[in-house]
Amino acid sequence: MRKKEQEKEQKDSGQGLYEWVQALVCSVLAVVVLFTFVIRLIGVDGHSMVPTLQDGDRLLVLNSILYHDYGYGDIVILRKDGVFDDEPIVKRVIATEGQTVDIDFTTGSVYVDGKLLKEDYINELTFLEEGTEFPLTVPEGSIFVMGDNRNHSSDSRDSRLGTVDTRYVIGKAVFLAFPGPDEWTGQRSFERIGVIA
Repeated sequence: MRKKEQEKEQKDSGQGLYEWVQALVCSVLAVVVLFTFVIRLIGVDGHSMVPTLQDGDRLLVLNSILYHDYGYGDIVILRKDGVFDDEPIVKRVIATEGQTVDIDFTTGSVYVDGKLLKEDYINELTFLEEGTEFPLTVPEGSIFVMGDNRNHSSDSRDSRLGTVDTRYVIGKAVFLAFPGPDEWTGQRSFERIGVIA
């Protein structure tokens, strides 16, 4: 009788271990699929998006497979071979296909389709010219992007990058998952964590 009870206990513990391992494997596979096809965690490298983003911020990014209808104000991560050391860069969408961008570098003003943009998110007005001629109409399937730290950003004003084919977009930043250290104080401000505007 005792032997049968021991065999039953062993069988039950073996069954429990099997179920635990199965749940663990399924969880790991779900996380891998989620972070491969749906979202990614990408770090900000540099100061081109100050004050919105700091160097070292970690962003939750919605994969371009699921989201590819980019619009003005979206913060996107993109990579274009042969440009900026082939590293992903983080920029803000200023204009989309068919729209015309014009920049008055004397006043620092940016216009899209003849309308002055109200850019509360920028660090300073746009005085840095980088070789692209304006006005410029964004080609089909492309976007025009700029950094929020306008005079310290290489972006679509740089003729090496220019307008960006949306196929080069990795995804759209949707959430600041972890803040990097502040440029001046070195402190991490957890008050900035939240949805990216």
